[in-house]
Amino acid sequence: MTKKKFKVACFQTTSSQYFEKNIDMLFKMFNKIKNKSVDLVCLPECVAIFTESKKKLENYFNFNHKSFLDFISKYSIANKTFVMIGSIPFKKKNGKFLNRSILIDDRGQIVNFYDKINLFDVNLGSNEKYLESKNFDPGKRARVCRLPWGNLGMSICYDIRFGNHYKRLAKKGADFFSIPAAFTHTTGIAHWHVLVRARAIENGCFVFAPAQSGVHDNGRKTFGHSLIVDPWGKVLSEAGNYPTIITSVIDTKLVEFYRCRVPSMTDLKL
Repeated sequence: MTKKKFKVACFQTTSSQYFEKNIDMLFKMFNKIKNKSVDLVCLPECVAIFTESKKKLENYFNFNHKSFLDFISKYSIANKTFVMIGSIPFKKKNGKFLNRSILIDDRGQIVNFYDKINLFDVNLGSNEKYLESKNFDPGKRARVCRLPWGNLGMSICYDIRFGNHYKRLAKKGADFFSIPAAFTHTTGIAHWHVLVRARAIENGCFVFAPAQSGVHDNGRKTFGHSLIVDPWGKVLSEAGNYPTIITSVIDTKLVEFYRCRVPSMTDLKL
């Protein structure tokens, strides 16, 4: 029988290009919610390594990837908690990477993953350019995974600008969306809240959007403002622009309730 309510936590981090700093930060954050009966922890994009350097990405994958997964797995088992890893780099045989989100269950096992489909290749002007495709290849498959409380549709950051991706996830049965992000400050201040709330409203889904925040040691500035949003577009919890944890109790009955009120929420044809 599906449980009707559960507690979700979104971590907001200022992740580093140095793996050890990220592990230390996450260790402290996990300790803050220890014994607080959190059912699902959502981590942001680039949570294990925050860098645009191919060499640093390769060093992470060769020397730290397994230990990071082991770290998350041990926490999941000890606290009987699901953890959604926002994203970490996964190396392909061709030498490039996939920006991969991974769901770990409360037994420490990988139950599903999603590779970011829409890569962040943009020119924002004023010497602010990003070319994610330089080091990463796009994923190919939309993913919906089963949780004890309903179905989670997975996405990552820039995917949020592609509404059909979320319609596809909703059509596959998603009740919740994960949107881990490292939104730039430039785009975040203009679009973040609007886009997160729109994806919730359009599909009658909860949104869990953990984000990176602040100025990172590679010089990049991210917007923060992690959000938990209900299917009506109401912000249940919001962070500021510094490392923190936000939580909310999710009432899954609201998905059906709001979808029944607005016919467009149940029209999931692409």
